[in-house]
Amino acid sequence: MTHPAYEVRREVSPTASVVLENNPSTMTLDGTNTWILGAPGARECVIVDPGYRDLDHLTLLTQQGPVALILLTHHHPDHTEGAPWLAEQVQAPVRALDAALCRDAAPFADGDVISAAGLDIEVVHTPGHTADSVCFRVGDQVLTGDTILGRGTTVLTDLGAYLDTLRKLIELPSGLLALPGHGPELADVQVVAQEYLDHREQRLDQVRKALETLGPDATARQVVEIVYADVDKALWTPAEHSVNAQLQYLRSTRTR
Repeated sequence: MTHPAYEVRREVSPTASVVLENNPSTMTLDGTNTWILGAPGARECVIVDPGYRDLDHLTLLTQQGPVALILLTHHHPDHTEGAPWLAEQVQAPVRALDAALCRDAAPFADGDVISAAGLDIEVVHTPGHTADSVCFRVGDQVLTGDTILGRGTTVLTDLGAYLDTLRKLIELPSGLLALPGHGPELADVQVVAQEYLDHREQRLDQVRKALETLGPDATARQVVEIVYADVDKALWTPAEHSVNAQLQYLRSTRTR
Protein backbone atom coordinates (compact mmCIF):
# COMPACT_ATOMS: atom_id res chain seq x y z
CA MET A 1 0.00 0.00 0.00
CA THR A 2 1.36 3.42 -0.92
CA HIS A 3 0.96 6.31 1.49
CA PRO A 4 0.16 9.91 0.55
CA ALA A 5 3.19 12.15 0.09
CA TYR A 6 2.49 14.69 2.81
CA GLU A 7 4.26 18.04 2.63
CA VAL A 8 5.57 17.50 -0.90
CA ARG A 9 4.54 20.01 -3.55
CA ARG A 10 3.14 18.19 -6.56
CA GLU A 11 2.59 19.95 -9.85
CA VAL A 12 -0.79 19.15 -11.40
CA SER A 13 -0.71 21.61 -14.30
CA PRO A 14 1.44 24.54 -15.47
CA THR A 15 -0.61 26.84 -13.19
CA ALA A 16 -1.57 24.64 -10.22
CA SER A 17 0.35 22.62 -7.64
CA VAL A 18 -0.86 20.93 -4.45
CA VAL A 19 0.60 20.37 -1.00
CA LEU A 20 -1.27 17.71 0.98
CA GLU A 21 -1.67 18.41 4.70
CA ASN A 22 -1.10 15.50 7.07
CA ASN A 23 -4.64 15.43 8.49
CA PRO A 24 -6.29 12.27 7.10
CA SER A 25 -9.70 11.20 8.43
CA THR A 26 -13.03 9.86 7.25
CA MET A 27 -14.09 13.49 6.62
CA THR A 28 -10.87 14.80 5.04
CA LEU A 29 -9.93 11.65 3.06
CA ASP A 30 -6.12 11.71 2.58
CA GLY A 31 -5.98 15.20 4.08
CA THR A 32 -6.63 18.78 3.02
CA ASN A 33 -5.34 19.82 -0.40
CA THR A 34 -3.71 23.24 -0.24
CA TRP A 35 -3.55 24.59 -3.79
CA ILE A 36 -0.79 26.89 -5.02
CA LEU A 37 -1.65 28.86 -8.15
CA GLY A 38 0.51 30.96 -10.43
CA ALA A 39 1.10 31.60 -14.11
CA PRO A 40 4.32 30.18 -15.57
CA GLY A 41 7.10 32.60 -14.75
CA ALA A 42 5.05 34.57 -12.23
CA ARG A 43 7.05 35.84 -9.26
CA GLU A 44 4.14 35.53 -6.81
CA CYS A 45 1.61 32.78 -6.08
CA VAL A 46 -1.93 32.45 -4.71
CA ILE A 47 -2.56 29.96 -1.90
CA VAL A 48 -6.01 28.39 -1.63
CA ASP A 49 -7.16 26.74 1.64
CA PRO A 50 -4.10 26.68 3.94
CA GLY A 51 -5.72 24.06 6.16
CA TYR A 52 -5.51 23.70 9.92
CA ARG A 53 -3.11 25.70 12.10
CA ASP A 54 -0.51 23.02 11.49
CA LEU A 55 2.83 24.81 11.69
CA ASP A 56 4.75 22.12 9.79
CA HIS A 57 2.35 22.45 6.87
CA LEU A 58 2.05 26.23 7.08
CA THR A 59 5.79 26.75 7.30
CA LEU A 60 6.21 24.82 4.08
CA LEU A 61 3.65 27.10 2.45
CA THR A 62 5.72 30.15 3.42
CA GLN A 63 8.56 28.67 1.37
CA GLN A 64 6.62 28.52 -1.92
CA GLY A 65 7.66 32.03 -2.94
CA PRO A 66 6.08 35.45 -2.40
CA VAL A 67 2.36 35.08 -1.72
CA ALA A 68 0.09 37.64 -3.39
CA LEU A 69 -3.16 36.41 -1.89
CA ILE A 70 -4.77 33.70 0.24
CA LEU A 71 -8.21 32.48 -0.90
CA LEU A 72 -10.68 30.33 1.05
CA THR A 73 -13.36 28.06 -0.43
CA HIS A 74 -15.51 28.00 2.75
CA HIS A 75 -15.32 28.44 6.50
CA HIS A 76 -14.59 24.92 7.80
CA PRO A 77 -11.42 24.87 9.94
CA ASP A 78 -9.68 22.14 7.94
CA HIS A 79 -9.52 24.76 5.16
CA THR A 80 -9.23 28.06 7.05
CA GLU A 81 -7.82 27.71 10.56
CA GLY A 82 -4.22 28.32 9.48
CA ALA A 83 -5.01 31.33 7.29
CA PRO A 84 -4.44 34.08 9.92
CA TRP A 85 -1.02 32.67 10.89
CA LEU A 86 0.03 32.24 7.27
CA ALA A 87 -1.22 35.70 6.32
CA GLU A 88 0.84 37.24 9.10
CA GLN A 89 3.97 35.37 8.08
CA VAL A 90 3.80 36.17 4.35
CA GLN A 91 2.06 39.56 4.70
CA ALA A 92 -0.72 38.64 2.26
CA PRO A 93 -4.44 39.47 2.40
CA VAL A 94 -7.08 36.79 2.90
CA ARG A 95 -10.30 36.78 0.89
CA ALA A 96 -13.45 34.67 1.26
CA LEU A 97 -17.18 34.99 0.66
CA ASP A 98 -17.67 35.52 4.41
CA ALA A 99 -16.29 38.88 5.53
CA ALA A 100 -15.47 37.43 8.96
CA LEU A 101 -12.77 35.27 7.35
CA CYS A 102 -11.14 38.11 5.42
CA ARG A 103 -7.97 39.94 6.44
CA ASP A 104 -6.87 43.25 4.90
CA ALA A 105 -9.20 42.72 1.94
CA ALA A 106 -12.88 42.79 1.05
CA PRO A 107 -14.97 39.65 0.62
CA PHE A 108 -15.55 38.49 -2.91
CA ALA A 109 -18.91 37.76 -4.56
CA ASP A 110 -20.27 35.36 -7.14
CA GLY A 111 -18.92 36.21 -10.58
CA ASP A 112 -15.98 38.29 -9.36
CA VAL A 113 -12.74 37.87 -11.26
CA ILE A 114 -9.62 38.13 -9.11
CA SER A 115 -6.40 38.94 -10.94
CA ALA A 116 -3.30 37.75 -9.08
CA ALA A 117 -0.05 35.86 -9.78
CA GLY A 118 -0.60 36.34 -13.50
CA LEU A 119 -3.97 34.56 -13.43
CA ASP A 120 -7.63 35.52 -13.67
CA ILE A 121 -9.53 33.59 -11.00
CA GLU A 122 -13.33 33.54 -11.33
CA VAL A 123 -15.44 33.12 -8.19
CA VAL A 124 -18.39 30.74 -8.55
CA HIS A 125 -20.76 30.65 -5.55
CA THR A 126 -21.66 27.00 -4.97
CA PRO A 127 -23.70 26.67 -1.75
CA GLY A 128 -24.95 23.36 -0.37
CA HIS A 129 -22.02 21.93 1.57
CA THR A 130 -22.06 25.28 3.39
CA ALA A 131 -23.82 28.53 2.59
CA ASP A 132 -20.46 30.24 1.90
CA SER A 133 -18.95 27.54 -0.33
CA VAL A 134 -17.34 28.72 -3.56
CA CYS A 135 -15.40 27.22 -6.42
CA PHE A 136 -12.61 29.03 -8.27
CA ARG A 137 -12.33 28.71 -12.04
CA VAL A 138 -8.81 29.23 -13.33
CA GLY A 139 -8.51 28.68 -17.07
CA ASP A 140 -9.38 25.06 -17.77
CA GLN A 141 -9.45 24.12 -14.06
CA VAL A 142 -11.98 24.47 -11.25
CA LEU A 143 -10.95 24.37 -7.60
CA THR A 144 -14.00 22.79 -6.01
CA GLY A 145 -13.28 22.90 -2.25
CA ASP A 146 -15.69 20.47 -0.61
CA THR A 147 -18.42 21.00 -3.22
CA ILE A 148 -16.98 18.13 -5.24
CA LEU A 149 -14.49 15.72 -3.67
CA GLY A 150 -11.85 13.58 -5.33
CA ARG A 151 -13.77 10.50 -4.24
CA GLY A 152 -17.03 9.87 -2.44
CA THR A 153 -19.67 12.51 -1.86
CA THR A 154 -19.77 15.59 0.31
CA VAL A 155 -21.77 16.28 3.48
CA LEU A 156 -24.61 18.77 2.96
CA THR A 157 -26.34 21.48 4.94
CA ASP A 158 -28.83 22.54 2.23
CA LEU A 159 -29.85 20.00 -0.38
CA GLY A 160 -31.98 22.38 -2.46
CA ALA A 161 -29.07 24.80 -2.79
CA TYR A 162 -26.72 21.93 -3.57
CA LEU A 163 -28.90 20.57 -6.36
CA ASP A 164 -28.91 24.05 -7.88
CA THR A 165 -25.11 24.18 -7.49
CA LEU A 166 -24.69 20.87 -9.32
CA ARG A 167 -26.87 22.10 -12.17
CA LYS A 168 -24.73 25.26 -12.30
CA LEU A 169 -21.55 23.18 -12.58
CA ILE A 170 -23.11 20.97 -15.25
CA GLU A 171 -23.53 24.12 -17.36
CA LEU A 172 -19.77 24.75 -17.36
CA PRO A 173 -17.82 23.73 -20.47
CA SER A 174 -16.82 20.08 -20.67
CA GLY A 175 -13.28 19.01 -19.93
CA LEU A 176 -12.51 21.37 -17.03
CA LEU A 177 -10.18 19.66 -14.55
CA ALA A 178 -11.57 19.45 -11.00
CA LEU A 179 -9.07 20.29 -8.24
CA PRO A 180 -10.87 19.28 -5.02
CA GLY A 181 -10.27 20.20 -1.40
CA HIS A 182 -9.77 16.51 -0.55
CA GLY A 183 -8.81 13.56 -2.72
CA PRO A 184 -7.34 13.33 -6.22
CA GLU A 185 -8.09 15.65 -9.11
CA LEU A 186 -10.85 14.61 -11.53
CA ALA A 187 -10.84 14.85 -15.32
CA ASP A 188 -14.12 16.70 -15.97
CA VAL A 189 -16.14 18.84 -13.54
CA GLN A 190 -19.22 18.67 -15.75
CA VAL A 191 -19.24 14.86 -15.84
CA VAL A 192 -18.66 14.54 -12.08
CA ALA A 193 -21.37 17.10 -11.30
CA GLN A 194 -23.83 15.09 -13.39
CA GLU A 195 -22.82 11.91 -11.54
CA TYR A 196 -23.32 13.71 -8.22
CA LEU A 197 -26.74 14.96 -9.31
CA ASP A 198 -27.80 11.47 -10.40
CA HIS A 199 -26.56 10.08 -7.06
CA ARG A 200 -28.46 12.69 -5.05
CA GLU A 201 -31.67 12.00 -6.93
CA GLN A 202 -31.24 8.25 -6.31
CA ARG A 203 -30.67 8.91 -2.60
CA LEU A 204 -33.79 11.08 -2.48
CA ASP A 205 -35.81 8.22 -3.95
CA GLN A 206 -34.35 5.87 -1.32
CA VAL A 207 -35.22 8.31 1.48
CA ARG A 208 -38.77 8.67 0.15
CA LYS A 209 -39.16 4.87 0.20
CA ALA A 210 -37.72 4.69 3.73
CA LEU A 211 -40.26 7.27 4.87
CA GLU A 212 -43.06 5.14 3.43
CA THR A 213 -41.97 2.44 5.89
CA LEU A 214 -40.98 4.62 8.84
CA GLY A 215 -43.61 7.34 8.54
CA PRO A 216 -43.21 11.03 7.64
CA ASP A 217 -41.78 12.04 11.03
CA ALA A 218 -38.88 9.58 11.03
CA THR A 219 -35.52 10.82 12.30
CA ALA A 220 -32.42 11.07 10.15
CA ARG A 221 -30.80 8.26 12.13
CA GLN A 222 -33.73 5.92 11.45
CA VAL A 223 -33.47 6.69 7.73
CA VAL A 224 -29.69 6.16 7.74
CA GLU A 225 -30.12 2.70 9.25
CA ILE A 226 -32.23 1.72 6.24
CA VAL A 227 -30.71 3.66 3.34
CA TYR A 228 -27.08 3.21 4.43
CA ALA A 229 -27.42 -0.33 5.78
CA ASP A 230 -24.69 -1.58 3.42
CA VAL A 231 -22.27 1.28 4.24
CA ASP A 232 -19.53 1.16 6.88
CA LYS A 233 -21.06 2.37 10.16
CA ALA A 234 -18.09 4.70 10.63
CA LEU A 235 -19.68 6.78 7.86
CA TRP A 236 -23.16 6.85 9.37
CA THR A 237 -22.59 10.07 11.33
CA PRO A 238 -21.66 12.18 8.26
CA ALA A 239 -24.42 10.38 6.36
CA GLU A 240 -26.86 11.52 9.05
CA HIS A 241 -25.98 15.15 8.29
CA SER A 242 -26.79 14.61 4.62
CA VAL A 243 -30.02 12.76 5.42
CA ASN A 244 -31.06 15.67 7.63
CA ALA A 245 -30.60 17.95 4.62
CA GLN A 246 -32.61 15.51 2.47
CA LEU A 247 -35.44 15.36 5.00
CA GLN A 248 -35.56 19.14 5.26
CA TYR A 249 -35.68 19.36 1.47
CA LEU A 250 -38.45 16.78 1.11
CA ARG A 251 -40.52 18.33 3.91
CA SER A 252 -40.13 21.82 2.50
CA THR A 253 -41.15 20.73 -1.01
CA ARG A 254 -44.09 18.75 0.44
CA THR A 255 -45.50 21.87 2.11
CA ARG A 256 -45.25 24.13 -0.91
